[in-house]
Amino acid sequence: MSRFFRGGDGSSSESSSDEEELYSEEEEEQKQKQVQDDSDDDSDDFDSDSEDDSDSDSDSDGGLQGANKFLKRETFAKSDSEDSEEEGGPRKPKSSKDKKLDELDASIKQIENGQKNGDWTLISGEFDKLNRQVVKMIVGGKTPKIYVRIIAELEDFMNETVAKQKVTPKKMNASQARALNAVKQKIKKTNKDYQAQIDAYRADKDAFMESEEEEEEEKPVKAKKVARFEDVAPTEDVDDSSFAKVGKGGRVMQFTPESIFKHLRGILESRGKKNTDRAEQIKVMEKLHEIANTPYQQIRVLLTLVSARFDLGSGTSNAMPLEHWKAAEQELTTLLKVLEANHDYVVVEDAEEWEDDDKPPTLQEGEKFIKVPGSLVSYIERLDDELVRSLQNIDPHTSEYIERLQDEAALYNVIFRGLLYYEYLRKDTQLEVPQESINRIVMRRLEHVYFKPAQVVKTFEENSWKAVGENTESTITPRSQAQDPHVLVNTLCNYLFSNSDGILRARAMLCQVYFLALHGEYYRARDMMLMSHLQETIPNFDVQTQILYNRTLVQVGLCAFRKGLVYDAQNTLQEICGSGRQKELLAQGVMMQRFNQVSPEQERLEKQRQLPFHMHINLELLECVYLTCSMLLEIPLLAQTGSSPDVKKRIISKTYRRMLEYHERQIFTGPPENTRDHVMQASKSLAAGEWKKSIGYIHSIKIWDLMPNAEEIKTMLSKQIQEEGLRTYLFTYAPFYDTLSIETLSGMFELDNTKVAAVISKMISHEELAASLDQVTSTVIFRKGVELSRLQSLALTLSDKASALIETNERTLEQRTQGTSNAFERQGGRGRGGARGGARGGRGGGARMGGNTQRQAGGTQFTGGALGAAVRG
Repeated sequence: MSRFFRGGDGSSSESSSDEEELYSEEEEEQKQKQVQDDSDDDSDDFDSDSEDDSDSDSDSDGGLQGANKFLKRETFAKSDSEDSEEEGGPRKPKSSKDKKLDELDASIKQIENGQKNGDWTLISGEFDKLNRQVVKMIVGGKTPKIYVRIIAELEDFMNETVAKQKVTPKKMNASQARALNAVKQKIKKTNKDYQAQIDAYRADKDAFMESEEEEEEEKPVKAKKVARFEDVAPTEDVDDSSFAKVGKGGRVMQFTPESIFKHLRGILESRGKKNTDRAEQIKVMEKLHEIANTPYQQIRVLLTLVSARFDLGSGTSNAMPLEHWKAAEQELTTLLKVLEANHDYVVVEDAEEWEDDDKPPTLQEGEKFIKVPGSLVSYIERLDDELVRSLQNIDPHTSEYIERLQDEAALYNVIFRGLLYYEYLRKDTQLEVPQESINRIVMRRLEHVYFKPAQVVKTFEENSWKAVGENTESTITPRSQAQDPHVLVNTLCNYLFSNSDGILRARAMLCQVYFLALHGEYYRARDMMLMSHLQETIPNFDVQTQILYNRTLVQVGLCAFRKGLVYDAQNTLQEICGSGRQKELLAQGVMMQRFNQVSPEQERLEKQRQLPFHMHINLELLECVYLTCSMLLEIPLLAQTGSSPDVKKRIISKTYRRMLEYHERQIFTGPPENTRDHVMQASKSLAAGEWKKSIGYIHSIKIWDLMPNAEEIKTMLSKQIQEEGLRTYLFTYAPFYDTLSIETLSGMFELDNTKVAAVISKMISHEELAASLDQVTSTVIFRKGVELSRLQSLALTLSDKASALIETNERTLEQRTQGTSNAFERQGGRGRGGARGGARGGRGGGARMGGNTQRQAGGTQFTGGALGAAVRG
């Protein structure tokens, strides 16, 4: 041991052995010299009396040197009160409790001085300090009685001051007035927690304070220091597994029904702060829910618990954990059941917060219900959004996605119960329930059924009605509508048409059109789409509504195709499929284009817009339908323009033309491998007059099996190909015939004579074929056109080359501007797909879905580089 830390007589012989182990003799001498110098410097700071005392002490101690002498003098310099202690003895330290009591007494004295001087600024600051100190001193639920005394006296003093201000108004300093108001609020909040003890103090002050002194005397001497987490032994009723909940300071947290609201207030105050353990708070609230024994306690705990669970998934990129989502769904269902069973309590958004944690609210005179602040529709929407976010982050080709999708039935049940509860609030309680809340929850219910087949919707409805019992009835959607999904969707949409406007109304219209088209009611869906005029106003809506518009447009086009209306189907799908960005327009993926810079924020927003996989429309089927319809329209048109140079060249589908040109440029073409190859091979066969071979290629496409009534669709396609094959043959070989028998054509294309005559009559009436029909002999008589001169032929050739050059320039401009040239096209009077000037207006018998051929469909306005325009807008 070093001589610096050991007392001795200063002889080197007694400590030489120890010093050799640690330090050299030179280091020891330097240390002693330095300590001696320091002690000499310190001795100059004392007065003459302390110098005499220190000198006499040093002499009487047998010549203490070095650090011992320094420590001895430092002991004398600390306080005069220690002079009475034994000389050279150690100073007795104060316990932690004594120090806290001293701090408490000091703050109380400052508050009393502030009362004497009327200094409310001092009182306010010291009162805050006093409350912080007393929190550390409350052990086992016992509060220091001097604290109870001072807060009781301070409340009386504050009441006297306020009363004097009212009786004899005296102008008070602005800062003092603010401090008085602050103290008034603090006392009101603090004394509420200690009201029972304050009442006991005011009843008998002397007895109250004497009981404290008796308790201090009866306390046993602390014999052994225990560990931090053993301050309070776990009681028998804490937990069956002998584990106790330990809070801050190692104290066991006692959960009782009376302390539920205090715990909830503490959790709410810490919500959103740094270093808050959300999982720990959820465990505490689960324990509070178990011990809650009144409906009001259950409602308050469940509202706070569901909000805390949603905080776990508050990040924009993180999905809510599965177990917490299911727990939130169960707790929200439990909350709705409690509200249904206890009609005295209602959860409304405009209710005032109840601040008394000691007793629950009671019904006052003239009141029928106890209002609890909360928003059930917000919880339901958040639960729905978390399920969508979870499905977005799961691989749809795994069993995990199927298992997660099963939770949609439970979510639909919660939405259904929530709508019934809001109907009850509106009908039975006569409360002013915001119409917007009901509209939002009706919209959520509609969004879960509009894209599903009728049988699935029927199952959802039956399960929901079984869960609520036989005695429950709905005013918006009666129980009888559960058997007919079409009536249910129509009822929900009509309710939103009548009670909402703006985005909700437009979305309800699109949902109903989608549902009608999905179930084959094409003409109703088309008429509703045209009468809504959404194609004109859709650019003014948000991106999600534009995506729904695109989905509805595609579903209407598919419905027209299933009905055999090829022209209408191609016109409708042209707006989406002709853009080449079907994936992002339908929110089914992100297509990153070349030379496109997307910021991480834009990419994150685009991923949030993506629809879950079970809501997707099959893009391969969509492309197959679009290309097949384009083939049935383009091949006869190519034959017509090829055989008649004077006919103005038109393009129905630029996308199809480019694919066909690329396929024809191939030196070697093998057997078709994908859908696109099958359609291109069928196109070549149809153009060559081999209609049977074309039908074989089309029927061999496997994607048709995904459509309902696949055989009927294949039969319809066969008839369409036969008719278009007949038209193509007449356009191609009309210059080489003078007359042609209908019976011959019927045998070539295996069509009835009446059908062949009908097709030829339509071509003649539309001025597509220069011929006449002799019904007596059942022959077609062709009229030869006037032969063009060389100048006319050269002019037509020049016109064709100029058109090709314009098309090339437009294509180049579109690539460089990444789709933003659409505005230029609209200004020039040319929409996507071109102005189809009058020709073939009678075929298909329907108006174009866009309503205006000069305007691009609104649903494509938000694109432009992977939805970049929407983010920038």
